[in-house]
Amino acid sequence: MDSLSINSLLEELKNPDAIVREQATRKIWRIWFQQKGVYGLERIDYSQKLLDAGELTDAEAVLTELIREQPDFAEAWNRRAFLYYSIADYQKSLLDCQQVVRLNPIHFGALHGMGLCYAALGKYGEAIHAFKRALEIQPYSLVNQKLILECTFRIS
Repeated sequence: MDSLSINSLLEELKNPDAIVREQATRKIWRIWFQQKGVYGLERIDYSQKLLDAGELTDAEAVLTELIREQPDFAEAWNRRAFLYYSIADYQKSLLDCQQVVRLNPIHFGALHGMGLCYAALGKYGEAIHAFKRALEIQPYSLVNQKLILECTFRIS
């Protein structure tokens, strides 16, 4: 990853202009998805098609194989975390999100996903912590702000 480019985009996530933030967000996601070139992107796309078709076992197998081949491909872990979350396997999703953040500490999507998993597991304090970490990167994220409030309400 080009750290100069990423750092510049991360700063744009803090811009008051919503259009600037949206463009920066799209560019960051593109960088993350393309981290491993065409092959990695094609495998992720294929797994998404399988997921969309309801072929969950096959989609999981594609992502697991990609992770085995390229264990440092954070977005492969993130896509599998999303798959697990979509079938309510929150513990597996959480483990994959944690791996994403180990590989890419600024991955606001995985931090958000961690928060969702913790909330689903009833661990609201941990959820708040994860959502706050995501907010440090994307301070204008209304969804994370809202989820922090919801989790805080559940604790009180």
